[in-house]
Parts: sequence; C-alpha cells; structure tokens
Amino acid sequence: MAVLFAIMLVAAAGNTAMQSILPAIGAKLHIPDVWVSLAFSWSALLWVLTAPHWARQSDKRGRKALMALGVIGFFSSMALCGLTLWAGLEGYLAAGFTFIVFAIFRSLYGGLGSASPPAVQAYVASRTDPEQRTQALSLVSSSFGLGTVIGPAIAPFFILPMVGLAGPLLVFALIGLIVLVMLRWRLPDDVPRFAARGAIASYPLSAGPSEPTAEEENELDPAEQEPLHWRDRRVRPWLLAGFFGGQAQAMMLGVVGFLILDRLHLRLKPDEGAAITGIVLMAGAFATLLAQWGLIPILKLTPRPTVLAGAALAILGILMTGLAQDLHAIVIGFASASLGFGLFRPGFTAGASLSVPRRDQGAVAGMTASINGSAYIISPAIGVLLYNWHPMVAYGLMAAFCVWLMVWGWSALRQDQPANS
Repeated sequence: MAVLFAIMLVAAAGNTAMQSILPAIGAKLHIPDVWVSLAFSWSALLWVLTAPHWARQSDKRGRKALMALGVIGFFSSMALCGLTLWAGLEGYLAAGFTFIVFAIFRSLYGGLGSASPPAVQAYVASRTDPEQRTQALSLVSSSFGLGTVIGPAIAPFFILPMVGLAGPLLVFALIGLIVLVMLRWRLPDDVPRFAARGAIASYPLSAGPSEPTAEEENELDPAEQEPLHWRDRRVRPWLLAGFFGGQAQAMMLGVVGFLILDRLHLRLKPDEGAAITGIVLMAGAFATLLAQWGLIPILKLTPRPTVLAGAALAILGILMTGLAQDLHAIVIGFASASLGFGLFRPGFTAGASLSVPRRDQGAVAGMTASINGSAYIISPAIGVLLYNWHPMVAYGLMAAFCVWLMVWGWSALRQDQPANS
C-alpha cells in the first residue's frame, strides 16, 4: 500500500509543484502569460484523451505494467522539462523555443501519466476483500488530494542555487525514479483475486482530490445494456452543473499565479513569486480537503445543497480574490473560493452517480471525469487572456458562471435519492 500510495501522491504533487512555479518561470523568460497557461492546457488535453484508453488497457496488459508506464511518463517528462527550463533560464535556449520544447516534453506526462491512477485502483480492488475494499480505495485516493497540498508546499524548498526555478522539476523527477524502482522491486505481481477495473482519474491540479474509485465488472452482459447518453435527462443537469462550475474553477486556478505576481509587484522577483504562489495554492488545497474530507461527511450533505452552497461560497471567494491587494486578502479569498469548489465538485459527481442505477456507474464515472478534465483544456488560457485585458473581467466571468449555477441549479438539480438498480 505504501508503494501504491506513493505512485498516486507523486503524480499529483509533481504536477501541482510545477503549477506553482510556472508563472514565475514565464515572467523570468518574458513569455506572455497566455502561452504559459497553454502549456498546462496541452497536457490536460492529452490526459483527457488518453485516460480512457489506459483505463481499458490495465485489464489487458496488467496493472503493474500500466503503473510503471505512468511513472515513467511522469519522471521522464519532469526531467526533460526541468532541463529544458534550466537551459532557457541560463540563456542557452531562446525563450520562445524553450517553451515549445517544454510543451513537447509535457506530452509525456499528459499522454502517459494517466495510465497510473486507474491501474492502481484496479490493482487494489482486485486484491482486497469486499469488506476491506472501500477503506483501501479511500486510502490510495486520498494520496491524490494530499499531493495537491504537498506539491506547492515543498516546491519552494527545491529552488536550488545551481538550477534555480527548474529545481522542483528535477527533484520530482528523481523522486519519480525512486518510486519506479520501488514499484519494480517491492510490488507483487498483479494476480487478481476479484474482477475489477479502474475508473478514469481527473487531471491532477490544486483542485483537491479527484475522488477516483474502482468499478466492479457489470453484472449484465454489455450487449444487453442500453448505453448511457450525454443527453440522458437523469444525468444532464448534473453534467451541465459540473461543466459550468468547472469552467470557473479552472479559470481561477489558471489566473491566480499571475494575479500574485501583479498585485504583490513580483514580476521582477520571480523566485519570491513562486514561493508565495505555492503558499496560496497550498491554502486552497487545504480548504478543498476541509470541504471534501470534513464538511461533507460530518454534515452528511446531499448533492443538491452541496452544489448550491459550494457555488455561493465560490462567488464570495472569487470576488474577494479579484479585489485583493495584499497577500493576506489573496489567501483568504482563494481559500474561500477553493472551499466552495471543494463542496461543488463532489456534489455534482455524487448527484450524477445517484441519478442512474448500478449498471450505469461506469459510464457516468467516465462522463464526470471527462467533464472535470475538459475544463482545464482551454478555460485557463481564456481566463488569462481576459485577466490581461482587465482583471475584474476575468473574475466577473468566473463569478457569473457560479451565479448562473445557483440560479439555474435551484430548480434543475432535484435528484437526491439513489436510482433503483
């Protein structure tokens, strides 16, 4: 379990560590903000496109092999991206060429990194007794959420004298290599005891845990089932809620690093900006975990009030962040918005799941994962473009998405009870 936990944690921590330092690197290289944002968008797009394929392949090629593939994609991408950025920061490569090569090497993470999470989930589910399965899956799933906290928290400590801002990427590449060695050396071969397959995991960002679960094989023959469609009236309201709320969350995460550099006047001090961005992202990740691991289970919230309360909190936090002029206000605003999105995201996921019977859980899980991941493909770049035009235009659009979600969702989101199997 320690090895499996490490595989999931490192993938999320490394990605969020990079997210915290990339705006500062872009400022140091004088790369336009939108191109920095698009580097993440490209990786997210590849993750969304390849994750379903790797989830299917884990059954055919073995879970351990797919875990190794994902870890190889992670550490090779981190190492090559780190060396590329170091060469650009040292002046060995032109700034524009540096980011083109960086985006190419990010493809390794977006295309291969998505192989690990479903393989880990399926490995755990196929080797644990049913009464232990939920606890075991919750443990490995929690590592994704924990990684979103750890990544931004420790990234500033890896900004080293010799390699500068590229240090966190190179250190996480080394950690990924160590995890791969432990995977090959310590993890038993995946001889399944139970039939199970892993669900698609969302692209890891400082949005908190993606709540991956493992799905058992359907009891009915797939040929006898009627496929679940995107326009099915049972799931459509929840998917729409996830889509619009997801756009606001993705824009907020895409813009916050540049907001910190501007409001705190750190464009000429990118190293300090990277450290402060890590603090803000860590505060947001903690707030998300508070919502998902604390408020929801303690208050026993059902999907509809969770989504609506989350949207209301997000509106408040978004506007506070957009108007903030110092670090304290930025942290409070971003954490408040993250708390809201931490409620909204599992609310819409659970609502979609409860709206269909057990035989459709695999299909609806794929839909919600696609909705979660697709928000990060273009919305962060749009948010950055609007932010550069006028900051409050970007934050006003984020708030408008959440206002629409509250007004429309009040009447549209009604399914709080499980469907009959």
